[in-house]
Amino acid sequence: MTPADDIRIVDYRPDHAAAWRTLNEAWLFAGGYALEAKDQWVLGDPQGAVLDRGGRIFIAERATEAVGCCSLMTMTDGGFEVGKMAVDVGSHGLNLGRRLLDACEAAARAAQAPRLYLETNRSQTHAIALYRRFGFVDVPPRPSPYARCDVWMEKRL
Repeated sequence: MTPADDIRIVDYRPDHAAAWRTLNEAWLFAGGYALEAKDQWVLGDPQGAVLDRGGRIFIAERATEAVGCCSLMTMTDGGFEVGKMAVDVGSHGLNLGRRLLDACEAAARAAQAPRLYLETNRSQTHAIALYRRFGFVDVPPRPSPYARCDVWMEKRL
């Protein structure tokens, strides 16, 4: 049994709220980014900002500890935005990013979404490499609520 074998990808529950915020703040602060207005909203009210709007949040959970997360937020064209992906530093190398993306894609396909979309920053080289391996391609820039955003990607489903 490998260390990744005891990690399950589960749907967000209210008891994940603190970990949801902590995991995401950790990568944001480590990258030197500020918490922007949309970050504050999504991290402070995952129920209202994501779930009540038809989105999903997936948590990578080891026993009762959340060690990773990712959200799937509805878009006006029927697609989903992948956002707030984070994996605890102690769980890097366990393929959790890929597993979280797999959960997002499965949910989007079940909803018959035409695409997955994401916004990131060019300094997130490991994440961008993962997204490319997963089939995301660069798309032209579009308006973003994030000042840090300088890379836009999508995967057609």
